[in-house]
Amino acid sequence: MKNLSLFDKLVFFVNSLLAGITLISFLSYYIPPNTVPVISFTSLLIPIFIVLNTLFIIYWILRLKKAIFISIFTLLIGFQYVSSFYSLNEKKILLANDLKLMSYNVRMFNLYNWIAEKDIDKKIFNFINAKDPDVLCLQEFHSAKKLGFKFPYKYVKTVENNNHFGQAIFSKYKIINKGSLNFKNSNNNAIFVDILKGKDTLRVYNVHLETLRIIPKEEKLSQENTEKLKQRIEKAFTTQEQQIELITKSLEGLQHKSIICGDFNNTAFSWAYKKLKNGKNDAFEEAGEGFGNTFDFPFPFRIDFILPDETIEVNNFKTYEVKYSDHFPIMARLQF
Repeated sequence: MKNLSLFDKLVFFVNSLLAGITLISFLSYYIPPNTVPVISFTSLLIPIFIVLNTLFIIYWILRLKKAIFISIFTLLIGFQYVSSFYSLNEKKILLANDLKLMSYNVRMFNLYNWIAEKDIDKKIFNFINAKDPDVLCLQEFHSAKKLGFKFPYKYVKTVENNNHFGQAIFSKYKIINKGSLNFKNSNNNAIFVDILKGKDTLRVYNVHLETLRIIPKEEKLSQENTEKLKQRIEKAFTTQEQQIELITKSLEGLQHKSIICGDFNNTAFSWAYKKLKNGKNDAFEEAGEGFGNTFDFPFPFRIDFILPDETIEVNNFKTYEVKYSDHFPIMARLQF
């Protein structure tokens, strides 16, 4: 551009390159992972791209240069991604008859002492009891911890040959139906229950999609390790595509309302999220506040979700940043 110093021209070039990569990464929402795997991989970087584009906007504002419109144009095109990244829609409607649903990946209640702190399992138990959800969905549940949650109804599905690791749904309301989707060749799974609240039947899915196996403190950013990480994530995304097909088939022909929640091991910018969100609202976008970070990571990383049917009103949403796991628990208050 004219009237730019040599340094500003360099900044403009980097800004343009970033804007182009950001626009390409936005395609991850629409393209299945097995079609162009590398685009699915870039979906994990969209939060960083949003922040960097915002920094460029600030820079050009201070410089009073028209180059500001590059990143503004980019973020306007991806406005839906910005709203998924940061929410300003906080609602604090607390009704006596709404349904409090909590989803929490408890990482086996710290069975292998990943967190160097005593009694993590008891702290998780006390935290959940204090928040008093009506329906509790746990991922990476482990039956070795006899915590004795005081819910009258429950459905626990663990894999015996995988050290009793699995999923659990606890409910204050009667469970009249239950089932497991049994993901093939995976330690993860999705289970569901039909609960009876008054005269209404509600199906709740507790989903734990294929794990990306990202460990922030152990990942090294050498070229070789970065390439292996990329291949591992792309393979996991392709596996998730097959798992999502089982979930969507289970939803076909369902006559009553439903909620999908759990650890998706993917972000709100992904094709996986788009498929599961079809016909549903994101409780965080409807009633949350801030970044909605649900995973203990160097930058905001939202991979845990509560997705109720569009006909279900979201009165409140909260992320609790308690470090008893590598995930943070989330809870929504729902009215239907």
